[in-house]
Amino acid sequence: MAELIGPRLYSCCNCRNHVSLHDDIISKAFQGRHGRAFLFSHAMNIAVGPKEDRHLMTGLHTVADIYCADCHEVLGWKYERAYEASQKYKEGKFIFEKSKIVKENW
Repeated sequence: MAELIGPRLYSCCNCRNHVSLHDDIISKAFQGRHGRAFLFSHAMNIAVGPKEDRHLMTGLHTVADIYCADCHEVLGWKYERAYEASQKYKEGKFIFEKSKIVKENW
């Protein structure tokens, strides 16, 4: 009998709350505050903090920190606005720092 395997997920490193699906990764070539980061199209079980303008490696963006909805660990940020035309694809997308998430169901 075949074993049913659910979707591959990423979870909060602190409490294992599911925060995103592997299939929602857009890119693994991003830089977070503490090392490598992944860009995701969707997120779940998170809280979004206040918006603020930040100068990132690719220019000025309006971003909001994202937190685990259960333990409130800061996991990364959400791109709310990109000021340069070449960066507009990031709007509404989520950065999860690799050091803040763990793989589940792999």
